[in-house]
Amino acid sequence: MKSIAGKTVLLTGASGGIGTFITRALVKEHATVVAVSRSEDKLQQICNEINTLGGRCISITFDISKVEDLPILVNQVNQLAGHIDVVINNAAIEKYRPFENYTLEDIQSILTTNLISGMELTRLILPSMIARNSGYIVNIASGSGKKGAPYNSIYSASKAGLIMWTDAVRQELAETKIGVSVVCPGYTAAGMFLAFGQPAPKLARVSQPTEVAAAVIKAIKQNQPEVMLDGPLTRLLFSNIQLFPEFGDKIFRWIGVNRLNKTCAENQMRG
Repeated sequence: MKSIAGKTVLLTGASGGIGTFITRALVKEHATVVAVSRSEDKLQQICNEINTLGGRCISITFDISKVEDLPILVNQVNQLAGHIDVVINNAAIEKYRPFENYTLEDIQSILTTNLISGMELTRLILPSMIARNSGYIVNIASGSGKKGAPYNSIYSASKAGLIMWTDAVRQELAETKIGVSVVCPGYTAAGMFLAFGQPAPKLARVSQPTEVAAAVIKAIKQNQPEVMLDGPLTRLLFSNIQLFPEFGDKIFRWIGVNRLNKTCAENQMRG
């Protein structure tokens, strides 16, 4: 998809974190953004900002974790903005815990929001894309889906699933004009670790949210299968850990990932 101008983009998780930056980047490309989030106030704020600047942003307050109601969301988007040209599955929740301290509700909510809802939303939208032989799917994953993050195991599992599902669907659609990308931001300046007053692990590259948004736009325009925003050392690590998992474990301990995530878990559980 060489141009997003005039396209209708459905973006989940639009009201917080990198979602607001993706919204702004899409509008700069002259796309119509259907912004979806649970937070009505934040959604209205970002859409008011966009519409004041002459863009077009449609806000829909919706809890995508209620997967059985996602057909209602798709119908609502179709009525308000026409068919969906691009879907960006960005909504996610993250809970740091020692694994034994997760509840069943925690596990289900993280997997549902981060993985199952994106799968189901795409499943509902894809037939229309196939009928038109046009469309684009972007899934926002994480470096935690490449190498499991201690004290963040359920989030890691959800993002690993997102990466593998993206890979499989991209191969299924290879003979069509429907593009599929996964974007792995890594550590960002909007990350939870900063909210807890913690520095990123040593040698880790911290991306700005604007960089992530630009990477999403580039992935769509250039039909990039996978985009990683981590630095070269991290990419080199990820390319080797499947063959040498113990090496990856040692590197994570050395750069401080275990210590950082344990601290985040302690802070989040106290909060």
